Amino acid sequence: MTKHTEHVEIASRFCGPPRSGNGGYVAGRIAAPVMTEGGWVTVRLKAPPPLATVLRLESAEGQSQLFHGDTLLGEGRRAELSMDVPAWPGVERAEAAMASYLGFKTHAFPGCFVCGPDRAVGDGLRIFPGALGDGAVVASSWLPDASLVDEHGAVRPEFVWAALDCTGAFAVFPRPEGLTCVLGELSASLPGTAQAGERCVALGWSLGGEGRKHLAGSAIYGEDGRLIGLARAVWVDVPVSQWA
Repeated sequence: MTKHTEHVEIASRFCGPPRSGNGGYVAGRIAAPVMTEGGWVTVRLKAPPPLATVLRLESAEGQSQLFHGDTLLGEGRRAELSMDVPAWPGVERAEAAMASYLGFKTHAFPGCFVCGPDRAVGDGLRIFPGALGDGAVVASSWLPDASLVDEHGAVRPEFVWAALDCTGAFAVFPRPEGLTCVLGELSASLPGTAQAGERCVALGWSLGGEGRKHLAGSAIYGEDGRLIGLARAVWVDVPVSQWA
C-alpha cells in the first residue's frame, strides 16, 4: 500500500473557535486526497486542529488522516450515502430568512470564518442561516469571494465543505444556556461547483438526535438552483466555557 504524505497549514483566517480551524474547512482539507467527482467522503474530527501550524496529511486506499505530531486530529474515508434535499427556495427568500439569524443575538464564536457576524465582507463567508417558512429549514444567501477560487475560477472544495458545516449547525440551535455545538463528523458530496460572485443559497435542516448528539443536513445551491454540495453532520453539545 503506497502512502502519500503532504504538509498542510490551517491559516488563522480559517478559524472556527478563536484558536482552532473551522471544522468544515478542516474536514474539506482532510477529504481532498480521497474525494471523487460526485462521491461521498465522511470525515470524523478527533481533536481541535491548531492554526498556523504545520500538520501532516497522510492518505492511502481511499482513507486519509491529519496529524499534529503524533496526535490524530481527524480522519476521512470514502462513503456511500443518500439524502432527501429540501427544494431550492430562491435567492430572495434565502436573503430574507437571514434577518432571523440567531447568531446576530448571541454567538459562541463570533469570529468564525463561516458564520461569524464579526467577519468582514471578503474575509469571512458571512453565511447567516435564519428560519425559512415554518422554521423546519434555515437558509442564507452566500456570495463567494474571489479569494476562494482555484486556477479555473471555481470555489475550492474546502470552502464548500466549510459552507455546508455551519449551515447545518443552525438547524439544531438554539442550545440550552451554557452549551454550544461543535462538529464531530461531516459527510459530504460535491456534485457541482460555485463561482466567485455567484449568489448561492445555503440550506440546513435537522435530522434528529439523541442526548448530546444532533444530526443535521445541509445543502449549497447555485443561483440557478443547481445543487453544488450536500452534507450530513453530527454535532456534539459542549460547554461554552470549554472554549473560553
